[in-house]
Amino acid sequence: MQKKQMDDFKKKLEKKRKEILATINSARSAGEESMVEEVKDVADKASSSYSRELFYGLSDVERRILQLVEEALARIETRMFGQCVHCGEKIQPRRLDAVPWARHCINCQEMQEKGFIK
Repeated sequence: MQKKQMDDFKKKLEKKRKEILATINSARSAGEESMVEEVKDVADKASSSYSRELFYGLSDVERRILQLVEEALARIETRMFGQCVHCGEKIQPRRLDAVPWARHCINCQEMQEKGFIK
């Protein structure tokens, strides 16, 4: 992969990392605010609890994507970016354009989704 392509992917990944961190911080703040609010009605308590769980659930998903983004940035530094972490084959360029933090080629991704690989 050419240096310009690597630089472009690095910029995309760094932008995604900033977006995720902002989302996590926003969800954390909203969750903390909902905990501080004094709720008197039982239905309001249930709604507040549901909202808090939703905020924390969203941030768990975002944390996982953040981890994948961080791993992709590390692969750029080690010049392993664009190679499947399972089989070592080249990840299709269209796949990387769509999901720059992709770890697997299409074939290995399908095997992972079926539970055959991690």
